[in-house]
Amino acid sequence: MDETQDHYYSSSLPISLSHDVGERSYSNAQINRGTGISGLKKRGHGSRSWIKIGRDGNFQTVRLDKATIMRHCSLPSRDLRLLDPMFIYPSAILGREKAIVVNLEQIRCIITADEVILMNSLDGSVGQYRSELCNRLENEKADDLPFEFRALELALELTCTSLDAQVNELEMEIYPVLDELATSISTLNLERVRRFKGHLLALTQRVQKVRDEIEHLMDDDGDMAEMCLTEKKRRSDTYTVNDYFQTNASGRVISKSAPASPERTFSGVQMLQRAFSSIGNSSKHGSSMSSADNAERIEPLEMLLEAYFIVIDNTLNTLLSLKEYIDDTEDFINIKLGNIQNQLIQFELLLTAATLVAAVFAAVAGVFGMNFETTVFDYPSGFNLVLVITGIVCIALYFAFLFYFRYKKVLAA
Repeated sequence: MDETQDHYYSSSLPISLSHDVGERSYSNAQINRGTGISGLKKRGHGSRSWIKIGRDGNFQTVRLDKATIMRHCSLPSRDLRLLDPMFIYPSAILGREKAIVVNLEQIRCIITADEVILMNSLDGSVGQYRSELCNRLENEKADDLPFEFRALELALELTCTSLDAQVNELEMEIYPVLDELATSISTLNLERVRRFKGHLLALTQRVQKVRDEIEHLMDDDGDMAEMCLTEKKRRSDTYTVNDYFQTNASGRVISKSAPASPERTFSGVQMLQRAFSSIGNSSKHGSSMSSADNAERIEPLEMLLEAYFIVIDNTLNTLLSLKEYIDDTEDFINIKLGNIQNQLIQFELLLTAATLVAAVFAAVAGVFGMNFETTVFDYPSGFNLVLVITGIVCIALYFAFLFYFRYKKVLAA
């Protein structure tokens, strides 16, 4: 559909108020000129593109500013700040008097009893949410769930599906890398695992936040009761109609000029006492029925949240299992590296022992290389005898070191 201006909302503004808002905007722009933050104020308070989806499944693209949405949905500015695309806020679902503020991943919208105001963006999740919601509202009119529950259910469904798809994709990518790293430790594989682990931690935080938000809503019956917008609107309309008829009935009784009988004439004190007694009786009856009434109203929402809580909890368990697999792989790599380091230390120990034995042989050669007279060389076999004896002593010394190291369990047997 074509993009249109929201004449319905803008027409509800008085001319003087619009003029005052324009003057304040102009004065703020003049004050902030040259300070470098005027652009930021314009982005934060200017109108944005929104998609309005009605109960019948029709939608239109409109441009609304923050003040208009706050007045129409009775929301404080801090709730709308959760939907600001300039800031990154964790997932949140807030139940208010006339609306539900939903911030689930890329789906940011305001759900009322009659329409969904969805923040427009180029993300595929927004277009999928719009098309799927319109399709369901047009084709599934016999659904027993209220309008706001159906809109919230679709947001939870798309969010859980998106997170689960990301987890499955990460799982398919990381398992082969971990197996390859376990068999071949290299810098490239370690860098890939480090990158995947960072992605895993960020995804775990996002899934954990969605799970905690759903669990918080399930634990608080008051928050779930606040999200029953259709029921609250129906009761508000019923109370308004009852008050209207009671006012008219009281007006007709007062306007009658027929004389009243003495038996049916009550003083003001008696009427006040009857009013207080009726209020007390109704309050006692209401207190006994309020808990059962609330439980009946929030039962569909509680079942809906419980279903998606199971889905998101399963996704979180998959991430935790993947994290445990990474930790196990890291422990295996550390054990493997420790074993290699121990082998290098043993080899170094053997080389040190061999160096010591060679030093003994060199010391003998150095002694006989001195310029002094000895009778050893007077015999033809004297030189060979010295070499053999020195070699046997060095070999015996080397094996003595090996036997000592194995006795002390420094070397493997």
